[in-house]
Amino acid sequence: MTMDPVQMFGRAAEGAVVMIERIAPDGWAAPTPCTEWDVRALVDHMAGGTQYLSGALGLDAPAAGPDPASYREAVVCCTQALRAPGALERRCTSPAGFEWSVAEAAAGTAMDQLVHTWDLAVAIGAEPALDAELVETITEMFLPDMPRIGREAGFVGPEVMVGAGASSQARLLGAMGRQP
Repeated sequence: MTMDPVQMFGRAAEGAVVMIERIAPDGWAAPTPCTEWDVRALVDHMAGGTQYLSGALGLDAPAAGPDPASYREAVVCCTQALRAPGALERRCTSPAGFEWSVAEAAAGTAMDQLVHTWDLAVAIGAEPALDAELVETITEMFLPDMPRIGREAGFVGPEVMVGAGASSQARLLGAMGRQP
């Protein structure tokens, strides 16, 4: 299954925005599967993905806030910038400290957005089913290497083992330290 990294980022970030729109006014302090973060801190981290890509593209984009409108605006800005000629070939430093292309950074940020959208869904009691095609693409692209690199860098928890017949979503979540 192939998917353009810009499309991957756009779909994952759009799913994140839709989930953010579902947060109740009193839901921002709810705990999340990321035990160090409540919902507000998780959404702030997710918004940081757009800032990371903006920086990788050399943009001085406004910071995305936790509100859906500014988050969506930041996603649109990033997506447009990623489509500029030559943007995906640029080089940048990953959050784990290695060099990769902006295309790889967009796909990696899509993975982060997708997994944290699941975290957010669990935290607010929403249906945690993710975009199946996007999950499959990300699973094929990043497992098993990227979660291992994230663990070595200290920002992915221990792998949660799932059964041999587990879905792609369960495999991705388990690899990223979640109990699917």
